[in-house]
Amino acid sequence: MATQSKTSADHLRAALDGPWREVREQARRQLCDDRLFADPYLDYRAARARVLGQMRLVSEFGLAEKGFRLEHGGTGEPGAAVTGLEMLAYADLSLWVKSGVQWGLFGGAVENLGTERHSDVIKQLLSLDLLGCFAMTESGHGSDVANLETTATYDPATREFVVHSPTASARKDYIGGAAEHARMAAVFAQLITGGEGRGVHCLLVPIRDEEGNDLPGVTTSDCGLKGGLAGVDNGRILFDHVRIPRENLLNRYADVEPDGAYRSEIENPSRRFFTTLGTLVRGRVSVGGAASAGARMALSIALRYAEKRRQFKDSETGQETVLLDYRGHQRRLLPLVARSFALAFAQNDLVRRMHVIQTGQDLDPTAQRALEKRAAGLKAAQARFATQAIQECREACGGAGYLTENRLVTLKADTDVFTTFEGDNLVLTQLVAKELLTAYSDEVRDLDALGWVRFAATMARDVVRESSGVRQLIQRLRDRSDGGVDDGDLARRSVQLQLFADREDYLVRTAAHRLRARAQETNPFEAFNNAQDHILIAGEAHIERLILESFIEGIADIDDPEARELADSVCDLFVYWSIEQNQAWYIMHRFMSVERAKSVRRGVNELVDRLRPHAPTLVEALGVPEAMLHAAMLNDASVHQGE
Repeated sequence: MATQSKTSADHLRAALDGPWREVREQARRQLCDDRLFADPYLDYRAARARVLGQMRLVSEFGLAEKGFRLEHGGTGEPGAAVTGLEMLAYADLSLWVKSGVQWGLFGGAVENLGTERHSDVIKQLLSLDLLGCFAMTESGHGSDVANLETTATYDPATREFVVHSPTASARKDYIGGAAEHARMAAVFAQLITGGEGRGVHCLLVPIRDEEGNDLPGVTTSDCGLKGGLAGVDNGRILFDHVRIPRENLLNRYADVEPDGAYRSEIENPSRRFFTTLGTLVRGRVSVGGAASAGARMALSIALRYAEKRRQFKDSETGQETVLLDYRGHQRRLLPLVARSFALAFAQNDLVRRMHVIQTGQDLDPTAQRALEKRAAGLKAAQARFATQAIQECREACGGAGYLTENRLVTLKADTDVFTTFEGDNLVLTQLVAKELLTAYSDEVRDLDALGWVRFAATMARDVVRESSGVRQLIQRLRDRSDGGVDDGDLARRSVQLQLFADREDYLVRTAAHRLRARAQETNPFEAFNNAQDHILIAGEAHIERLILESFIEGIADIDDPEARELADSVCDLFVYWSIEQNQAWYIMHRFMSVERAKSVRRGVNELVDRLRPHAPTLVEALGVPEAMLHAAMLNDASVHQGE
């Protein structure tokens, strides 16, 4: 039996590891090094120095090179790069963030927005000879990138750009690396040439000399202590008419000639802006993956603890009961494991899509747009899940969970900012919903609020079915089963998927109708604002359906029958628990009777009971090596004795 469990765990872990399994396995071996784990007793200055030293160790692993093209000293494997660097989250999330800023955000901006004239910069940042930062967010503008206030005005007399912070709210804020280590910033600013604004562009601006002193016109400051991520030196930057060479403009999509003439192959300013941001989607993909990795770490600790910790005697045996044998404990942790599985499959699918697009295997412009929407939605779902799961794990471990030595409170603090990092969760969910409403005609992509409301008001179709492959997947699942959807058997995968898709479809269509009704009575902003709650729920429903589809497809790739059967039960738990969380909606909108809602609750109970004996297998499948958990309570003899 133990051998069978080990085999099932191996097969499940291989499936969850995804297309770059070998990269994950290599990272697990390389990262089992005490030098790479955080020391929570260090003050933030020492923690920052430690993380910088850790980055130099990681630079020897070959993970960063995978994200850069061959001509720049890389290997051209963006999927492998995202996957490999995600594994750093198991060791220290500060190390993951710091590495992500250097090689992902700063490096990604230079490689994806620059041209050959910036090759030397890429080679220097890859080797850590040049430390950089990604200066997009401002005090007054975070998610609203199009309205950033920093300016970059071209001076043809000197062939230089003048970078300036015209207001206090134009200060670059929360910038990782800006407080101490970065010597150059990839600065997003409003480009002005010939007296005309050309929209947001990215320029390379040196901010410090080699001794760490601010360069003339640059003022940096330290954000100081944060809620977590002590090893990341977040800072602020102000520019006072800082002059940089014309060549420092990252000019892949637009350039300024020596005489000040502006040229771009993308004539539409809005399309140029979205194309620029679209190339940086890898950062959003990475944040979601790291959030899920933090949740997997917490679940691995909490479940292992729940298998060892005993509490309260059984009246018949006189033995204290293991925590995970209690139904309440099973219900609080096992559904989270199921969702962790679901998100892992969804992340693998997302990274695969990103990889084929960024390596030129898929040149369809609609694929890039779909990738951006999916990345936004999954990042929001994963960051939200990390916050929920880690808190539940902390509570499930009682007082021990509150001790820093057991990592859960550190994981909670370090992942908390992920809900706003690389896009506020609410804004991203709204972006997903907007894309749902505007994806049916390319002409509406750039509409203003009034145009969007008018377009949405014309929709009366079965939008979900017509805009995705969900109809075909449902039919394929029906074909595999002996019965049809009309049988109403919630255990059938086709019924589950149709229930998720029906909810999404209903919400999208009724959101459009609500916009139409309100638009006839008030201005576009009021019409949108009135329906915003509805729109957000529609976005969440869409994300849930995509996650379930990825789970179903992931299970289909598992060859081992026992492992596949176990994964099927985990998927059922994901579905039943998700429906239970939204059962009030299903009942209110008559998609489910009260009796069926009760059966869903019973189904969750039956599934956690069925999966309870397999908990150790599921923990192994999550893929966090026991040697990387670093939670003292798992080795505490008093845990086994019930204190």
